[in-house]
Amino acid sequence: MTTSPLTVVRGGTVVESSWSGLADLVMRDGKIIAIAEPGGLIPDGATVLDATGKLVMPGGVDPHCHVGFTSGEFTSLDSYAECTTAAVFGGTTTIIDFAIPRPGEDPLDAADKLRTKATEGLCDSALHGCVVEWDDTTADQLATMAAAGIRTVKMFTTYAGESMADEHTILRTMQTTRDLGGMVIIHCESDAIVGDAQNAAASCGHIDAAGMAATRPELAETASVAAVLAIAESQRAPVYFVHQSSAAAVELVADARKRGLVAFTEVVAHHVTLDDSEYQGSEPERFVCCPPLRSRGTVDGLGKHLFTGHITTIGSDHCCYDTVQKRQHRHDVRHMPNGLPGVETRLPVVFSKFVAANGLSPSRFVQLTAANPARTNGLYPRKGSIMPGSDADVAIWDPDLEWTVSDADLHMATDYTPYEGRRLRGKPVTVVVGGHVVVHDGILVDDTPRGRHLPAAPLDFTSMC
Repeated sequence: MTTSPLTVVRGGTVVESSWSGLADLVMRDGKIIAIAEPGGLIPDGATVLDATGKLVMPGGVDPHCHVGFTSGEFTSLDSYAECTTAAVFGGTTTIIDFAIPRPGEDPLDAADKLRTKATEGLCDSALHGCVVEWDDTTADQLATMAAAGIRTVKMFTTYAGESMADEHTILRTMQTTRDLGGMVIIHCESDAIVGDAQNAAASCGHIDAAGMAATRPELAETASVAAVLAIAESQRAPVYFVHQSSAAAVELVADARKRGLVAFTEVVAHHVTLDDSEYQGSEPERFVCCPPLRSRGTVDGLGKHLFTGHITTIGSDHCCYDTVQKRQHRHDVRHMPNGLPGVETRLPVVFSKFVAANGLSPSRFVQLTAANPARTNGLYPRKGSIMPGSDADVAIWDPDLEWTVSDADLHMATDYTPYEGRRLRGKPVTVVVGGHVVVHDGILVDDTPRGRHLPAAPLDFTSMC
C-alpha cells in the first residue's frame, strides 16, 4: 500500500479557538492528522512549510458572502472562481453564499442553481437558503433543502416588494427550520421606519450617497431586532442576526440569550472599522451599504463587544459591485446597489485593528472568524479548526507584516476597495486548502478549482459559543 506524503507546518504558533502554543502541524490526504511537539523528526519525502515566527490558524470561514448577487437592476460582478480566489488571498478557505430567490422564484430552485457552482471555486462553499413568502409548498421545500444540507434560511424585514418577508412568514419559517435542525438568519431593519426616513431625506434634498447614514437610522434596526426576538421567543426557535451595526442591537440579542433563547450576533468588518465620515468624502457612493456606516461613537461601542463575548461571528457581507454601478444612482440611495467588496479584506482589517492594535487574543480572533461561523452553520469541526480530523485548511499569518491596502494589489472582481490606502499590520502569507498550498509568499501558486458544496449537519446549539 502506498502512503501519501506528509506536509508539515513547522516552527509556528498554532492558534485554535480555545488555545494556542508552539507546535508542528501535520497534514495528509487533505486532513489534519496530528498536532506534534515542535522540532520532531520529519519523515523523508515530507513537504515542510516553515512558519517560524508566524501564527498557524484555521482558514477563515466567511458566513456572509453574496456571489454574483442580483438585487433590483444590479448584479454583483464576481463568479465563484473570482470570489474564492480573493477569499484565499485574504486567509479565508470557506465561504457561505445566499440562495436568494428572485421575485416569483421558489427557494428550492434558487438553492439548486447555486449548489452546482461550488465546483468552480478554489475553496469550499456552503449555502444559506432564503424564504420571502410562505405558501403551501414552503415547508416541503425547506425539508428538501435541509436533507441536502442547507439548514440556515435567510430572511429580510426590509426591501418590500423584492425580498421582504412578513411576520407570519418569519414565524412559520422559524417553526419549520427549528424542527429540521436549522435556524433562521435575519436582516433586521424596520421597513416602515426606513421608508419614512428616506422620504424625509428626499423632501429636503439629502437622499444622495452623502446622506446615506440618515436614511436607515439605528432605530430601524433595533426596533426590528426586538420584534424578531419576540417571534423567536414565542416559538423557542433559534435565530441569528446578520450584520448588526450598533451596540444597542447586540445588547438586545445578549439579553435574550440571558433569558434562555438561542440567539446569535454577527457583525461585519466594515461596521467595526469604518464610520459615517466616509459619506462626507469625495466618493460617498463607494461606502453605501445596508445598514449604513454608523457614527464613530457607535462603531467604537460595537467594537467593544468583540471583547465581551456578545458577538458570535464576523462576516464580510461581500458584495462585489464596481464604481460604475455605485455611481449610476449616486443621487438617490433608494436605487443604488447596497454593499461593499470585502471577502479578501475581512480578516486582515479585523486582525490589524483588534489583534495587532487593541489586544484581542488570536484565539478569540479564530473563534469569531472561523470556529463560530463553522459552528453556527453546521460545519464544525470539519471547518474552523485545525485539530486532527479537520480539513487541512490552514492560513499561516505573519503578525508583524506591515502593508498598505491598494485595489491594484487585491484580487476581487471590482475596481475599488473601501480600505484604499489604509496601513495594516498582519497578513496571511501562505494559505493551504484541502492540504494543497494555494497561496505562498503572497503569490497564487495553484489555481486548480477544487471547491465542494458543503452540506451542513443538524445544528448542535449546545456546542456553540
